[in-house]
Amino acid sequence: MEKIKVLLVDDQVLFVKSLKIVLEANTKDIEVVGIAYNGREALQILETTEVNIILLDIRMPSLDGVKTTKIVNELYPHIKIIILTTFDDDDYVYDALKNGAVGYLLKDIPPEELIAGIRAANNDTVLISPEIKSKLIKLIKPEDFSDYRYSILRELSRREREILSLMLEGLNNTEIANQLFISEQTVKNHIYNIYTKLGIHNRLQVIKLFKR
Repeated sequence: MEKIKVLLVDDQVLFVKSLKIVLEANTKDIEVVGIAYNGREALQILETTEVNIILLDIRMPSLDGVKTTKIVNELYPHIKIIILTTFDDDDYVYDALKNGAVGYLLKDIPPEELIAGIRAANNDTVLISPEIKSKLIKLIKPEDFSDYRYSILRELSRREREILSLMLEGLNNTEIANQLFISEQTVKNHIYNIYTKLGIHNRLQVIKLFKR
């Protein structure tokens, strides 16, 4: 089994060492290949170490998570970055999103969800905690909207994107069902999934988010 090679980057020593223990004790397919306490140390490790995923803190001395994300994305575009954040880091997370991070998870996430998130990111899935999504939507600047829209659309399945497109055209559930030759209940199920993945709750928010 080829292991997912993970680099942990966080200036909170106890947290990051505990995280290493949790990941290694609960998985056979994840290998922590290094620990760095700021962005500069992380870049030094990347020069000599193969890494698939970086779990990256936002607020760090020397080189913070936003700047580190930008540099890593430019030098090592194959490496996927998951930001581990807290509720008061909204602005930082938004900037990291622009710089190429693929995941935004809260630090108090249950271990099994974090492990699932690492595996999902390794398979090219975008990860954003629902609590963060709803805040990010409010922070999006019009000039940067297309970049954000692209990143969140990657979370949707092909069918969900089809239904989203028809919703934006103004079709109701019955009309969508008729056009796609599926049941209205199936449409409702897909719309529920769309709302959940995008961190929104109704059609008005869909239109607000995508009709710019």
